[in-house]
Amino acid sequence: MSVQKEPIIFSFFSGSGFLDLGFEKSGFDVRFVNEYHKPFLEAYKYSRKVMKLPEPKYGHFLGSIEDFVTGEQAKELGQLVENAKADSLVGFIGGPPCPDFSVAGKNKGSEGENGKLSRVYIDAIIENKPDFFLFENVKGLWRTVKHRAFYDEIKARLEKEGYILTDRLTNCIEYGVPQDRDRILLFGIHKSRSGDITTSELEARFNWEGNIRFDKNIVLNKKMWPTQEDYIEDSIKGCPEDLETFNELTVEHWFRENDVYNHPNAKHHFIPRQALPKFQTILEGDDSKKSFKRLHRWRYSPTAAYGNNEVHLHPYKSRRLSAAEALAIQSLPKDFSFASTMTLSDMFKTIGNGVPFLAAKGLAETIKIYLSSI
Repeated sequence: MSVQKEPIIFSFFSGSGFLDLGFEKSGFDVRFVNEYHKPFLEAYKYSRKVMKLPEPKYGHFLGSIEDFVTGEQAKELGQLVENAKADSLVGFIGGPPCPDFSVAGKNKGSEGENGKLSRVYIDAIIENKPDFFLFENVKGLWRTVKHRAFYDEIKARLEKEGYILTDRLTNCIEYGVPQDRDRILLFGIHKSRSGDITTSELEARFNWEGNIRFDKNIVLNKKMWPTQEDYIEDSIKGCPEDLETFNELTVEHWFRENDVYNHPNAKHHFIPRQALPKFQTILEGDDSKKSFKRLHRWRYSPTAAYGNNEVHLHPYKSRRLSAAEALAIQSLPKDFSFASTMTLSDMFKTIGNGVPFLAAKGLAETIKIYLSSI
């Protein structure tokens, strides 16, 4: 069947909606939004009002996804899915919290408090049988032996329930995001929609690389980028001529693109106090340590992770990044913003947790093209 109406999305672990925004901007109808942390859900609502985007038809749901699998709302979710299926194809999207699978995080795996939510998300898919789904997580789930066993287990469960699967370890820089950020992406389509095709047949038709714009083997080669140089506050340096082809992958390009110094969240950054002398001595481009990484203006950023005492410094100012600058590094449109009443901790946590917008959009467009072909 070819898609006539916009495919309908049920979003879980929605955060402030970076992943959802990619789908909204790619011709999907996001009807259901579920987020556990109230400040993130409020930020989701606020950003959509600012951007003049419609509210989800089925509403915003504050609470755990577990409520929709074993709780009182399970029946309600089932009914909403059935109603949606009468209108169009239905998909579930979500990236369960990932610290338990991250080598740099808690690494507790599937039995960690957050790791268990990946299992619950799969339970929700199996129980409600959406036509397709997207599961997003950190590369540790793919590359770490003990986590890979869990990942293979959930894939086997999904296949048993009639889903044909394809996955890819993707770096967000491939979509034009100014950031080195690996993620595992798993897409599934139910054979009631795709026909009883094989995995290899799905992989041949689902063009993972169709919207990829940069070869990660080229752009992640550190030899082609500036390394470290003296930190000079408020200095002005032009883009090196040999990097002009890749200028849009640089921090400075996105600072300019999003007009970060005039953005509504321009002044939302932590104020340096005892650490100020340290902020003034770290070289521009020295991101070699776990914390106090100073970005280089003419290079991409390391992974935007602002928790666990990880501090990213502005390339040429003696302070940490502002929320506006961090949003730019996540490739959000410049009209995306947070309310001034949101705490700095919540701003940076939701930014670090989110899927970069350009990666979300490129992925959504890939899914849309595939769905139009079935």
